[in-house]
Amino acid sequence: MSDTLPPGVRIVRDADLRDLNTFGVAVRAPWLVEVADATRLAEAFAIEPLSARAPLVLGGGSNMLFVDAPAEPVLRLTGSEVRIEADDGDEVRLYADAGVEWHALVMRTLDMGLSGLENLALIPGTVGASPIQNIGAYGVEVGERIDAVHAFEPATGRHVRLRREECAFAYRDSIFKHQAGRYVVTGVDFRLRRGGTPQLGYAGIADELAARGIAAPAARDVADAVIAIRRRKLPDPAVVGNAGSFFKNPIVPAAIADALAALHPRLPVFAAGDGLRKLSAAWLIDSTGLRGYRDGDAGVSDAHALVLVNHGRATGADLLRVARHVAARVFERHGVALEPEPRLIGAAWAS
Repeated sequence: MSDTLPPGVRIVRDADLRDLNTFGVAVRAPWLVEVADATRLAEAFAIEPLSARAPLVLGGGSNMLFVDAPAEPVLRLTGSEVRIEADDGDEVRLYADAGVEWHALVMRTLDMGLSGLENLALIPGTVGASPIQNIGAYGVEVGERIDAVHAFEPATGRHVRLRREECAFAYRDSIFKHQAGRYVVTGVDFRLRRGGTPQLGYAGIADELAARGIAAPAARDVADAVIAIRRRKLPDPAVVGNAGSFFKNPIVPAAIADALAALHPRLPVFAAGDGLRKLSAAWLIDSTGLRGYRDGDAGVSDAHALVLVNHGRATGADLLRVARHVAARVFERHGVALEPEPRLIGAAWAS
C-alpha cells in the first residue's frame, strides 16, 4: 500500500464490517477503502489494494448477506453532496452523491418542496445502491424517477453518465447487476417535480391516508403514511438485524397465477407484463406457517413473512439456511420458486 494516499481516501486493513451491514453479521474484510470524492477514484484504483483486485462495492450494507468473508477489498463511497442541477420552476433535476443515505435524501427532497420519491421513504441503504437494485415500494420504482446514473469504469478509468434508458431498469434489476463489476455508481440524477400528483395506487397508502382523514394528500402526507406503514410492518435494523424484504415477488406465467388464484382466492396477484403475473411472496410464505420461524438466532420476522432477521449472533450461513428452508417450503406447497433480493457474498443461492 502506498504511504501517500490521495486526498479523501482512507484505507483500513482487516476491517470489521459488522456495523456496515444491516443484518449485523460479524464479518471482516481484508481491506476497506473509503473514498469521499469520487473524482479521486482513478487515483484510488491505481494503488494497492484496489490496483491488485476488483473490489466489492458496499453502500449501506442493506442489500447484502455476508455468508462468508469477502476475499476482495471492500470499497465504500462516502461523498454526501446534494445539489440542484436544473430547475425550470416545475421540473427539477437533482443530483445526489452515492454515499448519501437514502431516507435522508427522500426527506430532504420533501423539505425542498419536491415530489417523486415520497413512496420510497424509509428504505434502508444509500443513493448509490438505489439504481443497482432498482429499489421499489408502494407502487413506485426508483428507475421511474432517475434521469441518469453517474459511474466510474475501473477498466477504462472513465467517468460516465448513463441515461435512464441505458440502465435497463426492470423489477429489482438493472444493467449494474447484469454487468457486475463494470461500474462503480458515484451519483444519481433524479427528475422530480414541484407539486405533482401523488402516486396512491397502492391500497395500503390509501387506507392509511383515509385513517388519518387526509382527502387531498401532498407528497409529505404520502411519505408520512409510508413511514407509518413500514414501521408497523418491518423491524428496525438498529434493533434487530435484517435487510428488509429478503425475497422478490415471483413473476410467473398468467396460467400458473390463475391456477393458484383459483385454489387460493386470497392470493394477491398483480399484472407484470404481457402474459405474466406477479405473486405476493409474503402471502406465499405466510401460507406455509413460517412467519416467526426461528433456527437458533436466525429466523423469519413475526411481523412480516418477507423479512429474515438476526436475533443476535446468527451467521450469514445461518440466515442462508433459513432462507433456503423458506423457499423449499413454498416450492413444496405451491410449486413457485423464490429468489433472494439481497446479494449473497461467499455463496450461491442454489445449494
